[in-house]
Amino acid sequence: MRPSRRAPDEMRAVTLERNVARYAEGSCMVRFGNTQVLCTASLEDKPPMWLRGQGRGWVTAEYSMLPRATHTRTRREATSGKQSGRTQEIQRLIGRSLRAVTNLQALGERQITVDCDVIQADGGTRTASITGAWIALHDCCKWMRGRSIIKDMPLKDRVAAVSCGVYKGETVLDLDYDEDSAAETDANFVLTGAGGLVEVQMTAENATFTEEQLTAMLSLAKGGILKLAALQQATIA
Repeated sequence: MRPSRRAPDEMRAVTLERNVARYAEGSCMVRFGNTQVLCTASLEDKPPMWLRGQGRGWVTAEYSMLPRATHTRTRREATSGKQSGRTQEIQRLIGRSLRAVTNLQALGERQITVDCDVIQADGGTRTASITGAWIALHDCCKWMRGRSIIKDMPLKDRVAAVSCGVYKGETVLDLDYDEDSAAETDANFVLTGAGGLVEVQMTAENATFTEEQLTAMLSLAKGGILKLAALQQATIA
């Protein structure tokens, strides 16, 4: 039995709430159970320096965790003067995931930055961030089109993410902190709404995993992301 008493293929309750930040061009509060992330999309009317003059835009992301998002206070990274390797890895993952479904040419020479700030962490902060970031990005693009900044929506598909793992020998979907901290295998899957794989992160923590377990986790992830993509579609409808 899972600590949360969920079935192996059962996700936590997921909600996507739009327009939660007054000044951002797009925003979403995403909740995966007790994990809560505020995602805001901001438009800059110029691309990064290295991309200027190429006629295309850029989508990037920044990720951070509030000091009391976890059980004990975590020192703000700004006070140490540098980001942790974990923070850099996660925000790069979010950026890659969003760019995978964005027509950068359609953006023109502009940049959209999606900030993902973890308000409360209970496992799966990166997967929640990606899922909510897409909503914020969509609404930013919609804001741009509504003001004739761009002609067509640049998003080619939806993108969402979910965690899977092997917990006490059983493959399970959408790990919370209790499972994640004790799992034999920890994995994160990023897929498009059409089912295309964007990225897979998978690590054996306490024991190796089998090919059969890998296949089982992929199957669970596909089912979970199908539900997340449907929720994204319903949210923007």
